[in-house]
Amino acid sequence: MTIGTRLYTWWKGEEVGKDRFGNRYFREKGGARRWVLYDGEAEASKVPAEWHAWLHKTVDRVPSENSAFAQSWEKPHEANATGSAEAYHPPGSLHEGARRAKATGDYEPWRPS
Repeated sequence: MTIGTRLYTWWKGEEVGKDRFGNRYFREKGGARRWVLYDGEAEASKVPAEWHAWLHKTVDRVPSENSAFAQSWEKPHEANATGSAEAYHPPGSLHEGARRAKATGDYEPWRPS
C-alpha cells in the first residue's frame, strides 16, 4: 500500500468490515467509493465473493461473518495458488514426477506414415 492510499484512507475513508483473510474494506465517508486494503501481498483473488460483490456495488449490504451470502453447497473461498508451491499439478505433470497411468485400450496414438 502506498503512502497516498494510507493518507486517503485515513482522511476520507471509514472502515466497514474485515474478512477472514485479514483484508480490510473501506468506503468513502460520503459513500461513493469502495476499496480494500489487503493483508499482505495485494492479490485480487484473495477477496471472497461476497466482498467482491460489495466492492463492485452489486450489493449494498455489507457482508459479515454471519451473513446469508454462502450457500450450503459452496466450498470456502481460496486465493488463486497458480505459480506457488500450493498450485494444483495433475497426475503426469513434470511437478508430479512425469508419471501418469497407462492409457486404456481405446486409445491409439497417431503415427505418421
